[in-house]
Amino acid sequence: MITDTAYIARRLQLLGEWDAALAVPAPDAEPELRAEIAVERWLFQWTGHDEAEQAVAALDQNTPTAHLLRARLAYSRLLFNRDPRPDDRAAAEAGYRDAVCDGDDATRAWAEFHWGCLLDNIDGNADAAVPHFETALEFSVKHGDAALESIAIRHLAAHKEPAERIRMLRRSLNLRAALAARPYVAAAQATLASELPEDDPERAELIEIYLAAAEEMRIPWLLGGRTGSTEDFED
Repeated sequence: MITDTAYIARRLQLLGEWDAALAVPAPDAEPELRAEIAVERWLFQWTGHDEAEQAVAALDQNTPTAHLLRARLAYSRLLFNRDPRPDDRAAAEAGYRDAVCDGDDATRAWAEFHWGCLLDNIDGNADAAVPHFETALEFSVKHGDAALESIAIRHLAAHKEPAERIRMLRRSLNLRAALAARPYVAAAQATLASELPEDDPERAELIEIYLAAAEEMRIPWLLGGRTGSTEDFED
């Protein structure tokens, strides 16, 4: 019988069972894990923002993890227009910059990716964003980080020619499927569907599949894309 609470929580997180994942560790245990899961739940479900913010506030605020999670909360409020704050744009960039400066190699690579999302999706500055995505992708390939590769190539694909874009989006989807990361698989299916012709049978099948998953996991921004288009979500 598996008794490692962090392992169980991570597996539930991969399934999009964020409430169950948060219930596994003791309330005063695994604070970074709890904060990461709470922030991800907010990003996907738009629920539990205050809980996520409190979980991040409970961390040592000088750590790269705290920098990164604070920035992601600020970014998400802007992206989804969910009660954005006047300083969210500046706070997001400052958090990503601090995480890049202070984090280990893996944290820096993820911070580079998220920084690229801010520049791309909030500022509309692809020229500035792409180098951040490329840095994240270079690290992911070098160190075998399939999760980061899947997310970096999904965003780089948007800046490629159609044939290359489709190839990259298929690889992103396949990597996520191999990781059994269900919410991310649904997001990848939605993105791929949005790039296929309207009369392509695969497109209709992808939409049917990801909408069923989004209903079950209660992901509103995916359910809003019922014709196969999604918002510029970072994942």
